[in-house]
Amino acid sequence: MDYTYAPGRNHLFVPGPVNIPEQVLRAMNRNNEDYRSPAIPALTKTLLEDVKKIFKTISGTPFLIPTTGTGAWESALTNTLSPGDRIVSFVIGQFSLLWVDQQKRLGFDVDVVESDWGRAADLDVLESKIAADTAHTIKAICIVHNETATGVTNNLASVRKILDEYQHPALFLVDGVSSICALDFRMDEWGVDVALTGSQKALSLPTGLGIVCASPKAIAASESAKSVRVFFDWKDYLKFYKMGTYWPYTPSIQLLYGLKAALDLIFEEGLDNVIARHTRLGTATRLAVEAWGLKNCTQKEEWFSDTVTAVVVPSYIDSSEVVRRGWKRYNLSLGLGLNKVAGKVFRIGHLGNLNDVPATAGVSCRGRDGAEGCGLPCEAGKWSGCCLCIPAEQHPNDSFKDLNPHVYVVSGERVTQEPSIVWRAQGRIHEGSRPQGCDEGTKGHHRLVDVTVAVSGSNLNR
Repeated sequence: MDYTYAPGRNHLFVPGPVNIPEQVLRAMNRNNEDYRSPAIPALTKTLLEDVKKIFKTISGTPFLIPTTGTGAWESALTNTLSPGDRIVSFVIGQFSLLWVDQQKRLGFDVDVVESDWGRAADLDVLESKIAADTAHTIKAICIVHNETATGVTNNLASVRKILDEYQHPALFLVDGVSSICALDFRMDEWGVDVALTGSQKALSLPTGLGIVCASPKAIAASESAKSVRVFFDWKDYLKFYKMGTYWPYTPSIQLLYGLKAALDLIFEEGLDNVIARHTRLGTATRLAVEAWGLKNCTQKEEWFSDTVTAVVVPSYIDSSEVVRRGWKRYNLSLGLGLNKVAGKVFRIGHLGNLNDVPATAGVSCRGRDGAEGCGLPCEAGKWSGCCLCIPAEQHPNDSFKDLNPHVYVVSGERVTQEPSIVWRAQGRIHEGSRPQGCDEGTKGHHRLVDVTVAVSGSNLNR
C-alpha cells in the first residue's frame, strides 16, 4: 500500500546537507542580536582564528561569507583574476562541471581538462600544459578536491609538486566543499592559494555560510584583479577587519553561534580523529557495497572518497528508484545520480557529525530495500545487501582490537541465522561451503548481539 507519511525523523545520507548535531541546534536556538554589539566582533574574531585550524593554515586570511559553495566559488575567482585570464580547470563530475560553467560565464579563458566520470583529474595533462607555458600565461589552476557526484578525490599535493617543479606562478584554487574538515587537507603545506567550503557539509551546519581562506599571494592578487565584484569583494571585509567590527553587512547571528558550537565539537574530538572517523566510515561503506555485489563508480582505490560513495547499479535498474524507496519506506535520503550518471548510480553520504550506528542503519535500510524491491543482488547463502564491514583494528569497539589484522567486523543481517564458515574472495563475502578461489575461513563469532560477526581468513584482501 502506498503512503505519503514516513514516521520518525528524516535521515540524511546525501553528501550534504548533513545531519546537524543537537549541540549545534541548541546553540542556534537564540534570538537576534545587534551584530555591531561588542559580543559579535569578539565571537567573529574567535571564529576566524578557529577556521584557520580546519584549513591547516597559519598565513591564510579567512572570510565568512553569507552564501553557499557556489558563491564561495565566485568569491575565489573574481577576487583573484581578471576577465580574459587563462585558467586550467578539471572536469571529473557534475560539480567541477558547474564550476567550469561559472568560470566561462565570468569571462575567463578556460582550458578544460576533462576525465571520464569516475576517474580523477589527469595530472599528466596538467604537467604538459605547465611545462609548455614558459610565458606563464596560465594564471590559475582550479580543481575540485572531492567530486561528490562520483565519489572521487583528487591528489592536491601532486598538483603543487607540478607547479613547484616548473616554478610556475599560477594561483592554486581549490574547491574543498565536501572535503575540508573530513579529508586530509593542508592549505599551507600544499601551497593552496584559495580554498573554500560550505557550512552544510562536514561542519554539520545549516546551509548559509561560504567559508573562504586566501593565502598572502591571493590577497596580493586581489589588489590588481579586474573582475567586477560587489557582494563578494574581499576589500570590504579587510576594511572592517582593520576596524575590528568584521562585518561589512549583516551576518546570520544564529549561524555564527552554530559555527562556534560545531568547531568546538570538532576540536573536542580532535581534527585528526575526525578525519580518521571519516576514513573508517568510508572504508566500511565501500566494503558493504562490495558485499552487495555492486561496483563503486570510482575506478581506482587511490581515488576513493571518504565522504561519499557513488554506487553503480545494474543496467536494468534505475538508481532513482533505490533513492525513492529509501525515502518512502525509511524517511532516508540518499543522493541521486547527476547528469552523466543519472539513473546509473546512487550516492551514500558519510560525512559530518556521524558515527557507526546511524551509518550502519542507513546502509542496512538501503540493502534491505534493494533485496526486496529494486532487483539488487541478494543471494541465499551470502551476506545480504545490508551488511556493513569494518576492518577490526579500525572498529571503535575495543573488544575487536585483539583480533588479527586480517579480520573484518561485519555488521548487518545474514540470510542464514546460525554462525557458519565465512569466506571472502574477489571482494565478495560468502557463507557455507567454500567457493572456488576462496581463502581459508573460520567460524564467525557473534560479538554485538546478532548484528555483528567477526570474520577472519588467512589472506583477506582489503
